[in-house]
Amino acid sequence: MSLALPPRGWTTRFAPAPTGYLHLGHVVNAIWVWGTALAGGGRVLLRVEDHDRARCRADYARALHEDLAWLGFEADGEVVRQSERGAIYERHLARLAAAGRVYPCLCTRREIVEGGGEGEELRYPGTCRERAIDPATTPIRRVRLEREEIAFVDLMLGPQRQVPAEQCGDLLARDRDGNWTYQFAVAVDDLEQGVDVVVRGEDLLASTGRQIQLARLLGRVDPPRFLHHGLLRRADGTKLSKANRDEGVRELRAAGWTPGRVLGAAAYAAGLAANGRELAVADLAEAVATRAS
Repeated sequence: MSLALPPRGWTTRFAPAPTGYLHLGHVVNAIWVWGTALAGGGRVLLRVEDHDRARCRADYARALHEDLAWLGFEADGEVVRQSERGAIYERHLARLAAAGRVYPCLCTRREIVEGGGEGEELRYPGTCRERAIDPATTPIRRVRLEREEIAFVDLMLGPQRQVPAEQCGDLLARDRDGNWTYQFAVAVDDLEQGVDVVVRGEDLLASTGRQIQLARLLGRVDPPRFLHHGLLRRADGTKLSKANRDEGVRELRAAGWTPGRVLGAAAYAAGLAANGRELAVADLAEAVATRAS
């Protein structure tokens, strides 16, 4: 695998959701993000993806900043918070609506499943696509995705082909609680922030085609390049999760670990460093470049 990155001066981002405390899985992603940027002449933006108002908490957001600073990760530019960008998302949704790409939806998750929407992932079957629904009766909005094969080359996994209309159906942009969805907000933010390279875990690979297709509808001619790295998993094969209360950075700090030891342990688990080696952020470029060669 060879990182075919853009020329120097490109932009990537680290984009955690403050729905829990950072754990080693997040540190692995940060290592790949900063390591790739340092190795290839890019810069890193910090985006706090707090679009879900029910699950995101201010104390998690504060802890996120504290843990990143303790580990030595420094982002470029001002921090962007999705919770403060509602007007931007509304503007882009209005442009899509003016082009006939958006419609209101009344469907619940249960109704989608009962309507035949179950598959590898929950696929919306288009129930409300042609219904004359008063927009004032529901905050839910969906974006029409025509059947189109999206081809891209992942910097880690190679050539990929996806058909979002078959994977997820028409894309949910705003949910029944008025929250902007991950898929919509991310596509808008990557466009608005000029993100050239997206570095994230392979669990989000399936999201790539739909984000590329949505970005085209939003007016983006050239999509970002994508690098999907492996996940840090537990002994039973499941990925680390905030919901499972996996050992986090704060617990390791309390146990007396140093930043170098945490970075070293995460890098070792990701196959980027030898066991027992302590690392600093400045060492991550070499670790990622070695893995990519």
